[in-house]
Amino acid sequence: MNSLFDNWTSTLKRNSLVLVLGILLVTLGINTSIIAAERIYVTLSASKTSISVTALEKYAEDGVINHELAFYQQYLPAKQFQKLQGILLTPVKVSPVLLSQFLYTPQGEFILHRLAQVIQPQTQQPQGISTLRSALISAAGEPGGLTLLNLLRKYPYSDIHINLRRSFSLARELENIINETESAIAAVTKQSHLEAANIPQPLNFLELADLGHPGKFQLQKHTLKFFDSTRHRLLLTDVYIPHVQTPAPVIVISHGLGTDSSNFEYLATHLASHGLAVVVPNHPGSTSLHHQSSTVIEPGEFQDQPLDVKYVLNQLEQINHSDSRFQSRLNLQQVGVFGQSLGGYTALALAGAEINFPQLAQDCTPEALNKSWNMSLLFQCSALALQQDSRKKYNLQDERVKAAIAVNPITSSIFGEAGFSQIKTPVMIVSSSADSVAPALYEQIQPFSWLQNSPKYLVMLLGGTHFSTIGDGNPTSQQVSLPTDVTGDASQARDYINLLSLPFFQTYVAAKSEYLPYLNAAYTNSISRESLGLKLVQTFSQTQLTQAIGDDTLTPISTNPITDFGFWILDISLAMLRETISS
Repeated sequence: MNSLFDNWTSTLKRNSLVLVLGILLVTLGINTSIIAAERIYVTLSASKTSISVTALEKYAEDGVINHELAFYQQYLPAKQFQKLQGILLTPVKVSPVLLSQFLYTPQGEFILHRLAQVIQPQTQQPQGISTLRSALISAAGEPGGLTLLNLLRKYPYSDIHINLRRSFSLARELENIINETESAIAAVTKQSHLEAANIPQPLNFLELADLGHPGKFQLQKHTLKFFDSTRHRLLLTDVYIPHVQTPAPVIVISHGLGTDSSNFEYLATHLASHGLAVVVPNHPGSTSLHHQSSTVIEPGEFQDQPLDVKYVLNQLEQINHSDSRFQSRLNLQQVGVFGQSLGGYTALALAGAEINFPQLAQDCTPEALNKSWNMSLLFQCSALALQQDSRKKYNLQDERVKAAIAVNPITSSIFGEAGFSQIKTPVMIVSSSADSVAPALYEQIQPFSWLQNSPKYLVMLLGGTHFSTIGDGNPTSQQVSLPTDVTGDASQARDYINLLSLPFFQTYVAAKSEYLPYLNAAYTNSISRESLGLKLVQTFSQTQLTQAIGDDTLTPISTNPITDFGFWILDISLAMLRETISS
């Protein structure tokens, strides 16, 4: 019997309860367990143990171990017991306004219901979801930010129970996801090293120009107003025009939800300084000023964002020759698209990926969603509302687009294998290993294996998050400032984006083959930094992915530390049960 409890403990140490709860609210930066206001009960079958909030408060604030806490102290190693103080007091900075907006959307309520499966009042209360939401919002507004103790003080019920049976089930689900993701990323890293070693003629990268420096061309920035009367969309668009002698290829940058054209100004100016014209429309349904909707994303945005790009390109074609600001300096038949998150979806749709309604219908049932830990499905499933006719295809491809870069895109269900494999143009998919909004395995690595065309590139930011490549944006906008623990090494991520986007677009849009030596695993390995690793592969098949997920010999890229109170008290429970059985 002892070995049974040892195995349970070993398994659970690989998935702290913070992952069970934290992944559900990761886009908001919340990674803290939620417990009751006076006493916390943890039950496992017929066994039950509890601890008072007062005992936890005294220990967290004064370091006092009273008689109640001392009882539990005997069951844990000293180092593990000492973790408790940090767990209780570590703040999580999150805007209560942003949190409130999210938790009142259908996606937010879906997450609250999943939280309630693990954390329950002593008796099921009909207003339990509303209470949980209010406690979260109120605790986030405290001066010290959202801490475990703040949340305890805001939760109104005297007793609350952690459902260990459901926690075990969720932990097993998460263990599989974590292991599969880490194994897939490790396999991509291994493939990158193999590709680097197999380059026929090793390159001397010291002889290559440093593409991180600004180029030689002066540029002008114009902000234009386009109004699509058919769709009633005002498209404020930034256009960066380099002073070049011949018409410049055009690169369109499509931003994601909650951001605007200013977030990728760093990339726009970099590309323009090297002779590429850059067009950055503000998608009115996705900018930081769009807070009127009761949902995170309106279904129409999956159609409207690609159509925004098409409309802007059409308008530029009309004024390119007639407007003195342009003087025919735009080559609008040679276009590349760069997009991040929802903008990454937009870039891929313009490159030929088709919306896959049968896949969405399969993945968006309540039963399927309740088994999924893929946050992005909550957004992708919104697109089902577009389906007026099951026979209709939403092909948003633009023939002017010659190549696309998609950073942290959402793809798995909105396109699926059938829709994604329609892409025939050169594509670069950029993925972040710590992306919990659009998880690397489901949204980038597996979809990359579906691509049939060549050339294609998969880039991994090892240690990057969904927000690493986003710039600081316009300080006058309503964007929420993101802390370092949410963005990772953002400065290095932006440098990588500059260093890879330039040769990719110069090669496949401007047709300058001299930039091709920058697009290989050896080069990315040479510029990779410890704070944020960089890997690139040109081939990674479905067979390789299947083998990687089932390969227990691959070394995980990262580990998940034990930082959660729920797991802390769970360890005590198991230790006490083990001692009882032994005696």
